[in-house]
Amino acid sequence: MKPNMGNIDRIIRIIVAVLFAALYFGGVVPGTLGIVLLVLAVVFALTSAVSFCPLYLPFKINTGKK
Repeated sequence: MKPNMGNIDRIIRIIVAVLFAALYFGGVVPGTLGIVLLVLAVVFALTSAVSFCPLYLPFKINTGKK
């Protein structure tokens, strides 16, 4: 896996993941939608940790340094 995410992309994903987790655990978004947001938060956190987003591959997107 060749990294395809830049630092700004990673920071934005971490912020969104924390926001989604806070909405779920704070009880603001309960039920199925809350679970979906929590799963998205985990995916965003994992892709940020490894600097690789598989959805970028088919579109040949690379937000990292050239």
